[in-house]
Amino acid sequence: MSLAPDASSQRAVAGLTGPSCWSGSGAAGDLVWGLCAGSGKRPYQTVVDLTGPAYKCSCPSRKFPCKHALALLLNWADDGAPVFDSENAAALAALGVPTFACTPDAFPDLLAVAIDGGDIAAWAHRSDLAAR
Repeated sequence: MSLAPDASSQRAVAGLTGPSCWSGSGAAGDLVWGLCAGSGKRPYQTVVDLTGPAYKCSCPSRKFPCKHALALLLNWADDGAPVFDSENAAALAALGVPTFACTPDAFPDLLAVAIDGGDIAAWAHRSDLAAR
């Protein structure tokens, strides 16, 4: 939490680290992104470039990084997996769509399987990213 601009930001992050706050999360290369539910109608669009680190969020906060970027980093740091929303995963699985959390180091292989038209669910199982 050394990136937090102040103690209140550190406290605020605790309420944003669960899957109920996030959707559309992912990671590729040095980028991590996600949509964080806020007080408005639209979720905040948050992106972190890990090479900087550099942060971008659509929230109105003047703090840098904002609590959303900090929470996104904490979620990503949990084994490098993006937030996994079990409810959305179950709905997608019911449609036959494989669902799993993919770590950044495995993403290029996932992308190669998808581009080649391979069986993503089988790849996830072989890669110990068993579909949930």
